[in-house]
Amino acid sequence: MAHFLSIEEQTPKQLSDLLQMTGILKSSRGQRENKPLLNQVWAMIFNKPSTRTRVSFEVGIRELGGSVMFLSQNEIQLGRGEPIVDTARVLGRMVQGAVIRTFSQDDIQRFAEYSQIPTINALSDQEHPCQIVADLFTIQEKRGALNEQKICFIGDGDCNVARSWIWAAEKLGLELRIAAPIEYQPGETVLSQLRNGRISVTCDPFAAAADADIIYTDVWVSMGREAESANRLADFREYQVNERLLRVANPQALVLHCLPAYRGKEITEAILEKHAKT
Repeated sequence: MAHFLSIEEQTPKQLSDLLQMTGILKSSRGQRENKPLLNQVWAMIFNKPSTRTRVSFEVGIRELGGSVMFLSQNEIQLGRGEPIVDTARVLGRMVQGAVIRTFSQDDIQRFAEYSQIPTINALSDQEHPCQIVADLFTIQEKRGALNEQKICFIGDGDCNVARSWIWAAEKLGLELRIAAPIEYQPGETVLSQLRNGRISVTCDPFAAAADADIIYTDVWVSMGREAESANRLADFREYQVNERLLRVANPQALVLHCLPAYRGKEITEAILEKHAKT
């Protein structure tokens, strides 16, 4: 695998191999003599703010022997309108890899093409692939076989996180239920490509959550959608992860949120705090 740009582009074997490697790397943290990124410099180009994504990548690259150069949009010429292909060509001659968090998926694809160095999508408006790999690993680690879990996504079913979940379920044959208002459900362009009959979409959050083993949610107002805040808060008011919703789920259900969380909106304070400790 030269790049990791989306879940959609991965084969089932590639995703399975990623999860297996995740377990190996986690179990050997602090004990690894092999440093695969030794003497490498990786650029982290972030056009969107980040806490967990930035910290996890910086720590990971350093633990694997590499060094990190963090570049925000305001610090490089991209912020002044330089084409992504020009930035890609220059960095491709100077660093060994890149992690990009930005708005356009096309920018990430073009960077990978023109830089010719390993490129990782750390979030775009289209997908959030690394988040979903981390979630899949967490579910597997805490609950066992992924294909035995009933996974329920509540909220904006057409956001980047939901799309990556859809492609993960399609590739790995997982049961995935998405509950979203009609206008926020996955588009026909995505749904028409699915062959996994275990992926379903509904307007009813309680039907989706019934006996679910995993309850997953994300923010209602994604970065770049701030102008829609008032409408979105009204549209999603019945899609909150709360005690009432969890009563219909598996009593041992795992609640996941990709964070940051807005307590009292997509998830209640009590539910978030209770499940943050598990």
